[in-house]
Amino acid sequence: MTEDLRIASRNGHHSPVALPRIIDGERVAPGAPPVDVATVRDIRRTVAEALAARLQADAVPDAAARRELARSLLASELSARARARVQSGLDPWPVETEMAVAAAVMAALFGLGGLQPLVDDPLVENIEVDGCDSVWISYADGRDRRGEPVADSDAELIELLQLLAARTGADERTFTSAHPSLHLRLEDGSRLAAMAWTTPRPHVVIRRHRVKDVDLDDLVPLGTLDAVLAGFLRSAVRAGKNVVVTGLQNAGKTTLVRALANEFGPMERFATIEKEYELHLHDLPERHPRVVAMEAREGSTERDAQGRRSGEVTLTDLVTDALRMNLRRIIVGEVRGAEVLPMLEAMSTGDGSMCTLHARSAQHGIDRIVTLCLSAGISMTESFAYRLLAGSVDLVVHLNLVDESADGGPKRRFVTDVIAIEGLGESSRPATTTVFGPGQDGRAVPLHRPAFLPDLVRVGFDARLLDGDAWIDRAGAR
Repeated sequence: MTEDLRIASRNGHHSPVALPRIIDGERVAPGAPPVDVATVRDIRRTVAEALAARLQADAVPDAAARRELARSLLASELSARARARVQSGLDPWPVETEMAVAAAVMAALFGLGGLQPLVDDPLVENIEVDGCDSVWISYADGRDRRGEPVADSDAELIELLQLLAARTGADERTFTSAHPSLHLRLEDGSRLAAMAWTTPRPHVVIRRHRVKDVDLDDLVPLGTLDAVLAGFLRSAVRAGKNVVVTGLQNAGKTTLVRALANEFGPMERFATIEKEYELHLHDLPERHPRVVAMEAREGSTERDAQGRRSGEVTLTDLVTDALRMNLRRIIVGEVRGAEVLPMLEAMSTGDGSMCTLHARSAQHGIDRIVTLCLSAGISMTESFAYRLLAGSVDLVVHLNLVDESADGGPKRRFVTDVIAIEGLGESSRPATTTVFGPGQDGRAVPLHRPAFLPDLVRVGFDARLLDGDAWIDRAGAR
């Protein structure tokens, strides 16, 4: 046990939980003999340390190859223990017991421990863990429920997180008191963020991506947008308009961008650039056979003379590289730093690019882009930043989340505003037109026609649809 785990153990937080027995769809055979939990944990720890050392020495990016390496190390460990038992005058384990132990160890190595059943549940949307026995689960229907403990102790929870970090096979993913935060993409695409040592107890959040293959029409029955807005956005994508999707956390920005991207032509070459893969458009080769998916790298613990981590690849680096790759469009999963400048460059020199941005409103999103430009580390005036934005972005689409779960209601996500940016206006700020704005229930309804409406008409949009002022469903009933 490491010193970090000893510290966590002294916190004294313990709760009973069954040893994980599921690994990527493989299960311990029904009727298998029971295994000693302590023995399995001891073997798992030994194999995990050997696996981490091998992965750091030799990069093994393929998940199947890492699993095969683990099986080889496990077989060696079991053979060594069998010889030790014989030398001590004990009988070796029966074959059935050894197979059960091996299956349990592999499940512990490559599963998610007590988190696995939650990640496997298709109805779970978010998982929050504040210590091994304080678990909260958010479901897609808006329910929030307390869950079962996910580990025996906080120390065991930390050990699980360290094991998950070690599976990446590089120094850049470590979880220790010297590096107390962790960000990972799980094998199913879920996003894990964890903290310890800076919080009273280890804290984990897992955000699920339940709907990956979605288009604009799929969002109509969900109430995210209506048929008119779906048609407008579809035409904007096909006309090559540059779109910024704004909203607060969990408002549905990533899902909307997935839907917008699924309106691309099947032979369009484009890139997705993300801190961690969340869009998963590269997992849809039938829709997007020419997508180039890029993911940032944190780098190792070593730093160069400029303070940059060895091996670090930032979003800014990736966007800059993408500009040289003969792409029609670039999608940045979330703009939150200096990558805003090459992103705006891509938008100003090309068409049809997209990004998401945390903001409280569409107008706040415009101001946030300017703030990010001014914070990017180069000399730039506010008026120049606004001019750069006005020459790059065509549409800002804002999503809102209304959470009524405290009163037994649902969580509703819907578009409230669509603002067209139409060059510079007065005081060197962008001229904007609110094409869609909140109706009586807050959902976006048509208000004004944008100056680029003829571009949308050329790709098939019926301009008369913008003459209404009410939410309209797929069938056309107001």
